Amino acid sequence: MNQELNLDELLLKVQKPARYLGTEVNSIHKRSQDVDVQLALAFPDIYEVAMSHLGLKILYGAANRIDSVQAQRVFAPAEDMEAVLREKGLPLFSLEGRRPFNQFDLVGFTLQYELSYTSILNMLQLGQVPLYSQDRTTRDPFILGGGPCAFNPEPLAPFFDAFVIGDGEEVLEEIIVLYRRWKQEGTGDRQAFLRDLSQLPGLYIPSFYQPVYSGDTFTGLEKMEPAAPDRITKRTVRDLDHTYYPDDFIVPFIDVVHDRASLELFRGCSRGCRFCQAGMIYRPVRERSLQNLTCLAERIIQNTGFEEISLASLSSSDYSAITPLVQQLEERLGKKIIRLSLPSLRANRFSVQLSDRLQKGKAAGVTFAPEAGSQRLRKAINKQISEQEIMEAAGEAIASGRNHIKLYFMLGLPTEGEEDLKEIGRLAGEILDLRRQGKGRGMSFKVSVSVSTFVPKAHSPFQWEPQLPLAEVKNRQEYLRRIFKKIKGAELNWHGAEMSFLEAVFARGDRRLAPVLEKALAGGARMDAWDDRFDFSLWMEAFQAESLDPARYTAFRPGYAQPLPWDHISPGVSRDFLIREHQRALQGQETPDCRREGCWGCGLPYCPTRQVKQDAPL
Repeated sequence: MNQELNLDELLLKVQKPARYLGTEVNSIHKRSQDVDVQLALAFPDIYEVAMSHLGLKILYGAANRIDSVQAQRVFAPAEDMEAVLREKGLPLFSLEGRRPFNQFDLVGFTLQYELSYTSILNMLQLGQVPLYSQDRTTRDPFILGGGPCAFNPEPLAPFFDAFVIGDGEEVLEEIIVLYRRWKQEGTGDRQAFLRDLSQLPGLYIPSFYQPVYSGDTFTGLEKMEPAAPDRITKRTVRDLDHTYYPDDFIVPFIDVVHDRASLELFRGCSRGCRFCQAGMIYRPVRERSLQNLTCLAERIIQNTGFEEISLASLSSSDYSAITPLVQQLEERLGKKIIRLSLPSLRANRFSVQLSDRLQKGKAAGVTFAPEAGSQRLRKAINKQISEQEIMEAAGEAIASGRNHIKLYFMLGLPTEGEEDLKEIGRLAGEILDLRRQGKGRGMSFKVSVSVSTFVPKAHSPFQWEPQLPLAEVKNRQEYLRRIFKKIKGAELNWHGAEMSFLEAVFARGDRRLAPVLEKALAGGARMDAWDDRFDFSLWMEAFQAESLDPARYTAFRPGYAQPLPWDHISPGVSRDFLIREHQRALQGQETPDCRREGCWGCGLPYCPTRQVKQDAPL
């Protein structure tokens, strides 16, 4: 480290020193004199969470494959390490080289969740980098962000130099080439580099745009840089078989949230759930070939020694060759006693049977996500699961010896009424009745229901819908609690209403929220995604200090023609398609999966599975 840092002294003062060593198996170490670009890959959460994120692992390997680039990890320090750094006046540092955060050339933040925003600012502050991009000089790194939250980056815009929209590995090397050229020119003109970046598809430079308001109403963005694009279109990796994927994952010294290898089967989802941002921004579906996946799996196990491989995707059982894939992986890896797991299960018998096969009868529980209690509401949100399928899946799980079924639902979905909430309790009760009828085995059995609050997200068909008022969310939570008090064998949990409220504020927010973030950080807010660290009162004080009513962001119901703060970001899916899907939701109409029943005209410029469906109705 350029500033001499006695790591041993620091590690004696923290509970989990292994979070900061950076010497794990397969971590990559290069000599600084052998590279000309230093890249920090920053994740705004502690080690155990960060090391479970697949996107970061992909970028880490892809960047370090470039000979002249050194990519190192920088994670949010735990509370004890933060206190030590502040006490000693030391900067946040990288794991591999103990390099000060502010001595990197480029810093790339993963923007995964709105409640991590204060942690991002805290890392900039700990890294001794000016919070606002306008205050940075030639001595400071360029701060970039990417991930799902980059599809509405406006609340963070003043703090970032650039955002990457879409698949990061698709544009990574292009950014490096431009940075190296700018560095060799030696002018030190940060604006010149940003102008070059703005010409890359998928790169958004927020300082080149100025929001315009009429009173308190957002009316659009004005371009301040003539050469900047009017709209930024996401970057998409088209061929997953011929793009980089790591087969030498870092093996942590300590337990992490997902302590296993991940095998990404495909990207995207064609199911079209109308509340789901991921299902829109990650389109189209692009699959890896069966041969590629089996070879990758073998190399991963050989290079890491992991005993479990997660078959990862938004809906893994939708992989078109899932059964032969499982068969081949069992044949090739069976002798090594490797477990296979599915992180996402559809509520049908096939998924349960597949899970049982993978877990070899050892799984104690199973999780389904019906999302809505009634069939009417499931049609409105386009969650294409029937009650019959849910009950068949539950029956299969009970018969196979599962002693726990967990169900995920959303509260406050558009068009939801009291009857829809009652149906959540009825469904849980009927699953319990299946068990009482004597099907299955085991001494105990329970149904757990977990309810989160609907958050309208940018670029989803429900972006035009408000979130329920905070008081009404709590009323409906209490209504469900009274229902479940009468259901023996069922337990009810819900996500904090205030956290979901804040998530919606920033999911729909604009640049006026940036000072709120700064004030919340100054007041002590950070790690807000953690229940034990979240303090809603700090946020209310920050909003009050800026004379902003946060409810105006959650409650507004814009018209189709009204400009939205994220309209300059294009996910590929057209606005017309989102409008049609919103209208179909209000009419209670489903839109079938396009991979099975043909194209519904979502507007993607590239789709490898497109089939034209004539006269698709509204």
